[in-house]
Amino acid sequence: MLYLLGLISAGTYFTFASVQGDYGLFRRVRIDAEAQTLAQERDRLAAEIATLENKTRRISDDFLDLDLLDQQARDVLGLVRADEVVLR
Repeated sequence: MLYLLGLISAGTYFTFASVQGDYGLFRRVRIDAEAQTLAQERDRLAAEIATLENKTRRISDDFLDLDLLDQQARDVLGLVRADEVVLR
């Protein structure tokens, strides 16, 4: 009888540990969800980096995009052309 009770206790413990433990099924589901969220964040950041690299290349000495340079001068420095009227 004691042997049977020990087997049932061990089975219950290992079943509980495989579902609820540090390496259990619930933990695995949580890790998979977190990995998916982090992968989406990584993809968003990669797209943002590509956009910034494109802008950097367009303002570089090798390739100068005058429209982008004009836009950045207006945004950052607050410059306007002589023929423009500024409304505040």
